[in-house]
Amino acid sequence: MTELAGESIHFWQTPPLTGVELLSARYIEQRFVPHVHDGFVIGMIVDGAQRYRYRGADHLAPRGTLVLINPDEVHTGSKGHDQGWLYRAFYPQNTRLDSLMQELEISTCATHAFSETLYRDPDLVAGFYRLHRLLENGGEALEQQTLWREMMLTLFARHAKLRLPGDAGREPVAIAWAKELLLTHLAAPPSLEALAEAVHLSPFHFARCFRKATGLPPHAWLMQQRIARARALLREGCVPVQVATQLGFADQSHLSRQFKKVYGVGPRAYRDAGAQSPVARGR
Repeated sequence: MTELAGESIHFWQTPPLTGVELLSARYIEQRFVPHVHDGFVIGMIVDGAQRYRYRGADHLAPRGTLVLINPDEVHTGSKGHDQGWLYRAFYPQNTRLDSLMQELEISTCATHAFSETLYRDPDLVAGFYRLHRLLENGGEALEQQTLWREMMLTLFARHAKLRLPGDAGREPVAIAWAKELLLTHLAAPPSLEALAEAVHLSPFHFARCFRKATGLPPHAWLMQQRIARARALLREGCVPVQVATQLGFADQSHLSRQFKKVYGVGPRAYRDAGAQSPVARGR
């Protein structure tokens, strides 16, 4: 993180999403001269406000708005608030976007997909913010790659002028095979792209079919299996820290948060209650 005169800039990529550059910044006195990007800019104003000129018009993007810039279109940028603006953005390279278009089976050129630049779409902003934080804080490739595709599909479906794919099929054999692979790799699951390749589907198509078949995206389904296995291990007397390590949770607190969301009680309390039960004492 680079800091100067109250400003901060963090620019990075995460291996599961190679080809998507990421920026988290606080700008106060920064002024961007007229310039272009060779790929899309998908930005969120987290706080403050930004002024920018795009397509011959001036725009003010306040907190909670989504800013979309098409490739090769001239734009500027400066503060629209005394305290500047807090900003998070995705810069997907064209090869990454082209790959996604192929998965979506969209043959139309997406270069000028968005006719507007400023969107007030709270659900979409919240989803992209969650994704950006996930990519910043690290996490399993399965979740990162799945959420990226889900958010891009939502963006295209709501605001782009593109023909989108129809409903996902069922693909029962592929889904059953994928479940087996996930169950045998609870602690270190494959990425979405590796999983889809193993069952001979595109990542996007696989993710949609999996959700249709199970009601959950692959990473959420995997978490439910981990929690169920954690419950069984706790009932056998395993301590939470060992359970967390064995099942691939980030740490014991991660296990505790996820376990409580399902069972309403923490893993230690669950284990202790089981140890005090008549069945447990009779072992």
